[in-house]
Amino acid sequence: MTIRAVVWDVDDTLFDYTTADREGMRAHLMAEGLMAEYGGAERALDRWREVTDQQWARFSAGGITFEDQRRDRVRVFLGRPELTDVEVDDWFGRYLGHYEAAWSLFPDVLPALDVLAASHRHAVLSNSTIHVQDHKLRVLGVHDRFEAILCAAELGVSKPEAGAFLAACEALSLPPDQVAYVGDHPEIDGRGAADAGLLSVWIDRYGGTATVEAPAGRHRIATLAELPALLGADTRFGAQSTFG
Repeated sequence: MTIRAVVWDVDDTLFDYTTADREGMRAHLMAEGLMAEYGGAERALDRWREVTDQQWARFSAGGITFEDQRRDRVRVFLGRPELTDVEVDDWFGRYLGHYEAAWSLFPDVLPALDVLAASHRHAVLSNSTIHVQDHKLRVLGVHDRFEAILCAAELGVSKPEAGAFLAACEALSLPPDQVAYVGDHPEIDGRGAADAGLLSVWIDRYGGTATVEAPAGRHRIATLAELPALLGADTRFGAQSTFG
């Protein structure tokens, strides 16, 4: 079946979230005078990532709202459960200023979107909120590249549930076997899309999970330069996947 559309994850697929988060938090901790409390930058950043992953898992499971996961991240990270919502929101707002200053696309994103622009339709499916991702895509200058932007908070279902992927297909009025999904997480994105019947493309930029078993229908690439050839599009950009 011909692939007619590509649905994209955002964070750590199009947008270099990991770098922006770490650099933003590093600058924020310096500005807040908190670096020494964590025994140095790397320990502080590792703790922030640990707390973020814990609270994001709670949000993805439907246990808390998007706003509450943000607030709980701050309270747990600072070890100050008594902070009010206003105090936490102010602290997180100051962090966001540093975080947004570090935003950038991965360098392979625009070339891939340019090559695929004429041959494939494009949409976004994220486990975030439309407010966050709509703003992010506008700041990064790629918002107009996508016909639809769908997020878990508004859909009421999140990846890896099949309903999230099928909602993206419905937004494009295409069956799953005519849609590819590109994401960075081997389970949430890779396995979830494959189980929902989409052509699943897992971008493993850092090669750190090469031993993960790939279910039927999932393809692993190391760079978006490999995507046009995989989709049967113009192959002037990129090379065949080294992962097979």
